[in-house]
Formats: sequence, C-alpha cells, structure tokens
Amino acid sequence: MNKVPELHEVLYLSTLAPDAPLKVVASIASQARKANQAAGITGLLVFDGMQFCQHIEGPRKAVLALTERIRQDPRHVDVDILYHGPLAQRRFRHFGLGYTAVEDVDVLARLRDAGADAALAQFLALQPTLDLDG
Repeated sequence: MNKVPELHEVLYLSTLAPDAPLKVVASIASQARKANQAAGITGLLVFDGMQFCQHIEGPRKAVLALTERIRQDPRHVDVDILYHGPLAQRRFRHFGLGYTAVEDVDVLARLRDAGADAALAQFLALQPTLDLDG
C-alpha cells in the first residue's frame, strides 16, 4: 500500500536583494509555478515592492527542500521563517502558486513581529482581500 506523503507548510518573509531588479519578481513567480507543480507544492506569494511573504505547502520533503533553495537564492535576503509545521489539508489547492502585489508595506512588516501562529493566521486572513493571479 502506498503511503500518502505527510503534508507540511512553511510561511516565510524575505526581502528582495538590493541588487535585484524589480522585473525579477515576475520571473520568480513564473519559475516557481512550474517547479512547484512538478514537486506537488501549492501556495501563495505576496510582494509589497520590497518584501516577499510566501506560504508554501505540499509533501514535507519537497517543502523543506524548497525552503532551503529559497534561503540560498541570491534574489532573496533576510529570509525569516515565520511558521512551519505539519498540515492536515491544503489551503491553496486551487492554484500552484497564487501571486499578488500589495501596496501597504506595513501588512507584511507586521507579520514579522506577530509570532508563528499569529503570523500564519494574519497571512491567511489576507487571502480574501487579495486580487490573486493564480
């Protein structure tokens, strides 16, 4: 009998590297959609013009490997894992990677100081207010 892989989720905040042009953000989203689909990862990426906040979910091994690749990606600096843990069921099954930009830079900044569970709850509460490109 095949065992279904354990689902895992990670919420992180990072900053666009100072030497990375803004146009790289579209390329990050495009590349991530393809790679995430192949790895069985779904999630939501929010960008405020300077910071990224992303929720990724999927098989534990794939999510942890992606998290490490993000930490090593020179386009991201100050990668801060706000929350990680097991996940009972996917939150973002309708798209491989939803992407949106927000104009209120304080929205993502508040997540950094919220604490793990509160950061996740605040991020998930943003979803209905976002215009998603998924």
